[in-house]
Amino acid sequence: MSAMIEVSGLQKQFGPFTAVAGLDFSVSKGEVLGFLGPNGAGKSTTMRMIAGSLAPSAGRVTLCGFDMAEQARQAQRLLGYLPEGAPAYGDMTPRGFLGYVASIRGLDGTEAKRAVTRTVALTDLGSVLDQTIDTLSKGFKRRVGLAQAILHDPPVLIMDEPTDGLDPNQKFAVRKLITEMAAEKAIIISTHILEEVDALCTRALIIDRGCIVADGTPPALAARSRYHNAVTVRVAADLAPAVRREIEALPGVTSVEARPVGADEIALTAFTSGEALIIEPVAALATAKGWPLKGLYAEPGRLDEVFRRLTHSDAETDEKVVA
Repeated sequence: MSAMIEVSGLQKQFGPFTAVAGLDFSVSKGEVLGFLGPNGAGKSTTMRMIAGSLAPSAGRVTLCGFDMAEQARQAQRLLGYLPEGAPAYGDMTPRGFLGYVASIRGLDGTEAKRAVTRTVALTDLGSVLDQTIDTLSKGFKRRVGLAQAILHDPPVLIMDEPTDGLDPNQKFAVRKLITEMAAEKAIIISTHILEEVDALCTRALIIDRGCIVADGTPPALAARSRYHNAVTVRVAADLAPAVRREIEALPGVTSVEARPVGADEIALTAFTSGEALIIEPVAALATAKGWPLKGLYAEPGRLDEVFRRLTHSDAETDEKVVA
């Protein structure tokens, strides 16, 4: 399948500071790419360059075959972009603003009205259509930003923190909308919410200090965690020492860690090397010993642990300052 978004050798310098250090990746139709990284990693800077709102120092971006540097108008016609903060004209109403965006996108008359009506329904803005944007809550402002991005039904979507400021119900609705749109589009989502990656993304790309440090499906990245195939049992605190010794003696178990769960319960996590599966031996041992377990489960891995291991949480420069 041909890529709808292609990024090649993308770089951005701000004086002596390198914000983006030569990124190469592509996104095809039907893919939702989660773009992850700590503050200062270069996420927003990269997305601005892909969207054509910031010129790169080097490298190339193409959207559906159109070069963003040489064919910006053609490329941006195919793009829906939700930038950080979702800026809009605060003295306009959502109705007026979306009508204005429709005209900029070349829609008029019945076509524009149909597009605005469809988008308002998708983003649930009907209750605030005639309220000035400045008076809206952060969540509604974010939905206005999302609405302008999808108004013209573009094949490419670039969204910076699309659920920022939304309550749990609103987050669920926006995630559902993105999932429903995904089959016919190529989508990049910048987010720091790792549960969003699991909920939305078919692939995740982690950058740190302007460089790609990981690229794969969420399950594949989670499998790089030390918790991959680990097994946790929960037992009463007085039983924990004996249970721990027995589990540590099992073949394939490399170590066991304990953590308290409440006042009188301990969670014991048994770690394994490589792809060894220890859930069945642990369960069989528990049955044989007659342990009154309060819980037993295997872990697929933890994306947050992989993220922390691959990135620098103490990044000295925040991209919001330099970009």
